[in-house]
Amino acid sequence: MSNNRRDFLKISGLAGLGLAGAGLPGLAKAGAGGAETIQQQIARSQRQQRFNMSGYAAPKLETVRIGFIGLGQRGPGAVNRMSHIEGVEIKALCDIRPDRVEKVKKSLEGTDHNPDTYSGSTFAWKEICEREDIDLVYIVTPWDWHTPMAVYAMENDKHAVSEVPIATTLEECWQLVETSERTKKHCVMMENCCYDFFELMTLNMARQGFFGEIIHGEGAYIHNLLDLNFSKEGYYDMWRLKENFRNGNLYPTHGLGPICQVMNINRGDQMDYLVSLSSNDFHMAEKARELAEEDDFFATYANKRFRGNMNTTSVRTKNGRSIMIQHDVTSPRPYSRIHLVSGTKGVARKWPSPAKIALQHEWISEDEFKKLEEQYTPEIVKKVGEMAKKIGGHGGMDFMMDWRLIDCLRNGLPLDQDVYDGALWSAITPLSEWSVANRSNSVDVPDFTAGSWKTNKPVDLSLEGGGTTKVKA
Repeated sequence: MSNNRRDFLKISGLAGLGLAGAGLPGLAKAGAGGAETIQQQIARSQRQQRFNMSGYAAPKLETVRIGFIGLGQRGPGAVNRMSHIEGVEIKALCDIRPDRVEKVKKSLEGTDHNPDTYSGSTFAWKEICEREDIDLVYIVTPWDWHTPMAVYAMENDKHAVSEVPIATTLEECWQLVETSERTKKHCVMMENCCYDFFELMTLNMARQGFFGEIIHGEGAYIHNLLDLNFSKEGYYDMWRLKENFRNGNLYPTHGLGPICQVMNINRGDQMDYLVSLSSNDFHMAEKARELAEEDDFFATYANKRFRGNMNTTSVRTKNGRSIMIQHDVTSPRPYSRIHLVSGTKGVARKWPSPAKIALQHEWISEDEFKKLEEQYTPEIVKKVGEMAKKIGGHGGMDFMMDWRLIDCLRNGLPLDQDVYDGALWSAITPLSEWSVANRSNSVDVPDFTAGSWKTNKPVDLSLEGGGTTKVKA
């Protein structure tokens, strides 16, 4: 753990909440010697739920006043998207690098937004959380900061949303759940892939019984980031490269989130246990040694043990369904999140493209596919889909995610994702690490809902009670 983060935990008082251990291998993070900690964390599933955040509707906010923390790879896009949504006021921008803050502030010239700026200090972001004129803290920082920032925001009476993953350890997952329940503040992992067009369509199809009983689902994050991870101009302070010393599924949520929604995980079904297996590393150490021959900067990475190229994690649910999630960000493979939904009546698969639907063991024709699109495209896509494509963010799904969040907050509606989803989907990483380190033995998955999954309602795709928020061109 960095000295800066140790100092922050001491200053903020979060060390006493257990967050001081987050980030230490073998303590809260899984691995050799971490089995006892994993089992203790799983046992917390037997706790008494303080307040059920699933289906919770916070009081309406006519104007959602936002402070952004982190303006590197993803932050500027989030600021731009929010500037196009009615009822949003961008109040504050923060990044440790002053030039990033000034660049994003300048991009807002000519809009209705004139945010205050914070930078130059590791802890400047705390001032945003402490302001009384902010309702929502939007976190777009390196992974290690997601939980501490979200917890601090909620402790200061703010809703908190974060880029993925929202936590890196089981302890962090529990901190998020318990803080959200205690403060009754939304805590959401902004899983944008749940709002991609085909994923939304297949979720609507599943809701209407098109696939019959769901049997199996597959998701993945297969994306060659080898060069980007080793680029000095990529992630600040090489933070994402440093994450790759953990051997497990480091980035499960893009493929997992949409499948969990289709299966009503946390809302009628729950994960039971998982097993995980990783291949050897065939790329990262070799890349580090190759770069070190030309640049001494990479010498510290040349002898490190990186995670395996491909991780495959399999989950069994309480209702007997199965999920397969894969992670590979170094092999020279075409991009894929798979997104396979298999039921008793039909199948959908997005990658390899084009997306397909199958009935009776055969893929349907292109004309039949178009008819299904017309029938099952959900209301959110019909309302803002075309504008989302124009404004952008991974083809529009990022904008739909942000628009939906704001529309729900302004209309006092439950959110599509809650703290239990963020915690569960993020927990796959430390659980998979433990399984890989223990010859792919199975490990139980904590129930962050404390049993309320049995009665929680499925995600509602309708715009009933909402859909009133306009989009500014």
